[in-house]
Amino acid sequence: MASFKTVMKSGHPPTLFAAFLYFDFCFAIWVLNGAMGPFITEHYKLTPAQTGFMISLPILAGAIMRFPLGVLAQYIGRKNAAITEMSLIVLAMAYGFLLVHSFTDVLAMGVLLGIAGASFGVALSLGSGWFPAEHKGLAMGIAGAGNSGTVLAVLFAPPLAQAYGWQAVYGFAGLVMLIPLVVMIVFAQEPPDREHQSFREHVSCLFEKDGWAFNLVYVITFGGFIGLSNFLPTFFYEQFAVTKIEAGRLTMLAALMGSGIRILGGYFADRIGGILVLTVVLLAAVGSFLALTAAPTLLVTTILFMFCFAALGAGNGALFQLVPLRWPTNTAVAGSMIGEVGALGGAILPNAMGLSKQYTGGFAAGFLFYAAFTAIVLGGLALWSRRWVGVWVGPRGKALAAAGEAAPAPEETIGGVQRA
Repeated sequence: MASFKTVMKSGHPPTLFAAFLYFDFCFAIWVLNGAMGPFITEHYKLTPAQTGFMISLPILAGAIMRFPLGVLAQYIGRKNAAITEMSLIVLAMAYGFLLVHSFTDVLAMGVLLGIAGASFGVALSLGSGWFPAEHKGLAMGIAGAGNSGTVLAVLFAPPLAQAYGWQAVYGFAGLVMLIPLVVMIVFAQEPPDREHQSFREHVSCLFEKDGWAFNLVYVITFGGFIGLSNFLPTFFYEQFAVTKIEAGRLTMLAALMGSGIRILGGYFADRIGGILVLTVVLLAAVGSFLALTAAPTLLVTTILFMFCFAALGAGNGALFQLVPLRWPTNTAVAGSMIGEVGALGGAILPNAMGLSKQYTGGFAAGFLFYAAFTAIVLGGLALWSRRWVGVWVGPRGKALAAAGEAAPAPEETIGGVQRA
């Protein structure tokens, strides 16, 4: 088992750190409206359904923007794409600070927050691009742990909103965004794993069954993580009548678990196989969602969410251990495509929870829906993995080289034509 020091020596740690910081701050900005949900809901007297839609809009916008940014990164480089994106985010925060004065403006701001949500595929590919295949799971886990930006948002946004007004939080966020921008410019280096391919080759993963199998798994793991991260401040505030700041702190406990465990998910996926790790975490997620339908006490609910977030976070790391094994030459595009659909899945949960509250008076129906959906995807994973193992991945989802095996490359479908 390789030591952490050995893994770091195999790649370029400054680029990995810059990618982590880039993703961390982008993620914090992406979930700002969710972190400030109780403030915005109270200010504009929103219904539960309106709140769910308001919270889901940045998720939808970010999902839609991910794939185009991933394609752009293949042409101008991942470092340049990251710098471009962060510069646009600073401008978007200036708009939020100066020009948001109505609920319609909040919705428009939600679309602009989506710019930050587009960072996922580029950040992970940039961070892991210097590392060999047998260590990419850990490298992607470290870069992907930038989803701890949720913790920053729910920890700092509510107190700042309480003290200065929630619109002022956009201004603070724009200033803070300058930190990862400078770090990226100074310390990051473009990885050497970039290949010049045609646009048709770049988007080939869109026409492959494996890509859509990964999408469904990521709808659960990342979609559940981002959806819950955005909705939990509102959930705790309405379900248990805690203060807005306390709701943010309770959300922080759960989000912190999911962010930190993501690294372990990638690490154990490298060691024992991503497919095995995904199977375990999906089972844990089903159990967590079912237990939450019983509307337990605040303490038990918080513990269940921490357990659920840990499972979802580990699943995120495990899935992206598999992505560079399946698409070794266009990981940024494949990762962006999978991240895009997964984030779209994240928009399902806030809307489902809002509608559940509005039409049933509680949140149990929303949790039950997600538990059933997760169980279906778990069954699908068991079927899909049978044709993956020995073709492009080793037993239980380990890298073929690490498993000491050789196998032919998987067939790829481009424009309806298969090639070896």
